[in-house]
Amino acid sequence: MSAETPSKLQRMIKAGHLAVTSEVGPPRSADGAVIERKAELIKDYVDAINVTDNQTSVCRLCSLAACIRIKQMGLEPVLQMVTRDRNRIALQSDILGAASFGINNILCLTGDHQHFGDHATCANVFDLDSTQLAMTVRMMRDEGKLLGGFEFEVRPQMFIGAAANPFAGPNVDIRVARLAKKVAAGVQFVQTQCIYNMDTFKTFMKMVVDRGLHEKVAVLAGITPMKNVGMAKYMKNRVPGIDVPDEIVKRMGGVPKEKQAEEGINLAIEQMEELKGVEGVRGFHIMAIEWEEKVPEIVKRVGLYPRPQLAA
Repeated sequence: MSAETPSKLQRMIKAGHLAVTSEVGPPRSADGAVIERKAELIKDYVDAINVTDNQTSVCRLCSLAACIRIKQMGLEPVLQMVTRDRNRIALQSDILGAASFGINNILCLTGDHQHFGDHATCANVFDLDSTQLAMTVRMMRDEGKLLGGFEFEVRPQMFIGAAANPFAGPNVDIRVARLAKKVAAGVQFVQTQCIYNMDTFKTFMKMVVDRGLHEKVAVLAGITPMKNVGMAKYMKNRVPGIDVPDEIVKRMGGVPKEKQAEEGINLAIEQMEELKGVEGVRGFHIMAIEWEEKVPEIVKRVGLYPRPQLAA
């Protein structure tokens, strides 16, 4: 991690602070003001703002345009980029375009299969996967070279990220091995799937530390506050790759309906306080799904506000 990096997120992590990121979903229209309103809600409480890329394979305003809007607000975007929809020409082109606007963070993702979205019969691409995309970004940044061999002078200065899911199976060992592969490809930070099974996540982190991966990659623990018991049940039973223990469903259902949102916030804060002490955790990625207004409360109550100021 170079001291001259233009990425505020990278500098925050290098300085030893617990980083805080969050994310916003673009609208299903051309109304860019939606992004600005969401970013305004969280801007003082996070170090960088992810913009999702047609999440769940549903067509939305593009991540790149939304990131440019956030950048023009004087904030730090993280460009999420899935390989589902673009071949390697388009991927590299968008990376160069992002870099031309001073977007210096990228999260490399494969993306949900189109079957899950609103264009189920469309052709997928998957020319590269997320690990290959990370390798491509690293080559463009460090060597000034495109996959086709062309060399260029003005390179994208990207802090390279990816996702990690300790809960996806078939076992934790394989999830750690997948992370190691991504690190070898050039990934410098990961944002994890939302964490509810704390024991499994702690096992994952112990194995990450035992392999020395925590010295090579910053792990930002994923936190998604639950709004009600219905959300808890849905995530437990219907969302692949998320492990919601029975006791959490029982806890959410054990309070009156009008108190369940408050209980979900309390649970998220308790998780973050506990995760602060887990070796290798370098920060948090708060995924408050269409609930951005709660991010300031969470960050304040967990003692991560005000955010540290970095030297210019």
